[in-house]
Amino acid sequence: MPSILQCIDCGQQFPIDTVIYACSSCQGLLDVKHDFGQSRTRLGSELFDGRLGSLTAPFNSGVWRFKELIYPGIEDDQIVSRMEGNTNLYQAPRVAKYAGVDTLYLKHEGENPTGSFKDRGMTTGVTQARILGMKRVACASTGNTSASMASYAAHAGMQGIIFLQDQEIALGKLAQGIAFGATCLQISADFDRNLELVRQAGDRLGIYLLNSINPFRLEGQKSIMFEALQQLRWRAPDWIIVPGGNLGNSSAFGKGLLEMHDLGLIDRLPRMAIIQAEGANPLYRHFAGGFKHFQPVKAETIASAIKIGNPVNLQKAIRTIEWTNGVVEEVSDQEIMDAKAIVDGVGIGCEPASACSVAGARKLAARGVIKPGDTVVGILTGHALKDPEATVGYHADSLSDISPAFQNAMLKADDDLDEIVNLLGLHQAKV
Repeated sequence: MPSILQCIDCGQQFPIDTVIYACSSCQGLLDVKHDFGQSRTRLGSELFDGRLGSLTAPFNSGVWRFKELIYPGIEDDQIVSRMEGNTNLYQAPRVAKYAGVDTLYLKHEGENPTGSFKDRGMTTGVTQARILGMKRVACASTGNTSASMASYAAHAGMQGIIFLQDQEIALGKLAQGIAFGATCLQISADFDRNLELVRQAGDRLGIYLLNSINPFRLEGQKSIMFEALQQLRWRAPDWIIVPGGNLGNSSAFGKGLLEMHDLGLIDRLPRMAIIQAEGANPLYRHFAGGFKHFQPVKAETIASAIKIGNPVNLQKAIRTIEWTNGVVEEVSDQEIMDAKAIVDGVGIGCEPASACSVAGARKLAARGVIKPGDTVVGILTGHALKDPEATVGYHADSLSDISPAFQNAMLKADDDLDEIVNLLGLHQAKV
């Protein structure tokens, strides 16, 4: 089953072992294109369901369980894996009630090894780096990408290099990159500029780029859809809802859904809703304008993981919207943090960007775009401890321009048992 790199704009093809991130002719984005050929007859649900619960590598990974759909023909000993994936799909009735729908599932990618969905893309990206013989890999990051890349690079015996902006980085994410031994560069520039710089530096120094413009990253991330649909017994939901930052996930999801439909694993495509923060909403503005004129924005949002004003995967995300008859919506930081409090409050938990899925579902349901009887799958992209400052700030009512609608304020008492008992009695009465 040969695979090639193919430009999504002009169709030019390149060998899969070429170090390239964009088309050399038109600068279009690249797909990893697989020819399933005569093997498609055996790529059915029985094959993948038979690997569930495997204790043997690589099939103990929720990415490499779908090896034939991710990287056909790869040798097992070339794979760099931390048994990523295998994340839970929660049915969340209390969250569904808040969102205004009857059935809402939450696919929690924060349960990956480094706490975010990035691990699914990094296992394939670092694996490709190994195949290419690379010794150094790099990324620009708002946090999650750097944590994941640092981990997988260390696991593969490579040097990881991280370009970070010099402010507003969540400490839970920065700490991971440092702990895993990556070389961290804090630069006085935002994410979009840092991405330009890391691409230029990588070209000069022969360092392999592992941002989501790398098409092998998206091959791993599409396994989120493979696994979610497998958990739903291959029955397509009505909606998939995902936060939108650099638009890697939404791009990967469209490709993965189309491949599943082509192979007969699902009988229809669910609709995709991409949710952006109001302060980092270039795709939403482009969608609202009929995709006629794209304009980057200066990103500003509490949801640091999607604080991106000029997403590199724009055209692939537009393609996903067109394939799935999808929509794009925006939500405010207030709506994000309130939705996060709801998800946290049922014991699941997520980082702020993840809560866009729930806030977006609520907004689309209120508008009648999502119907009450629709089955909805929301993607939670990161763990609750990725940005503890935002969580504590919300419940302490110390975040600028955000008023906690679902506050869990900290109680304070002196070293006095009577006072403590009285305080807990009053608090219990409010529950």
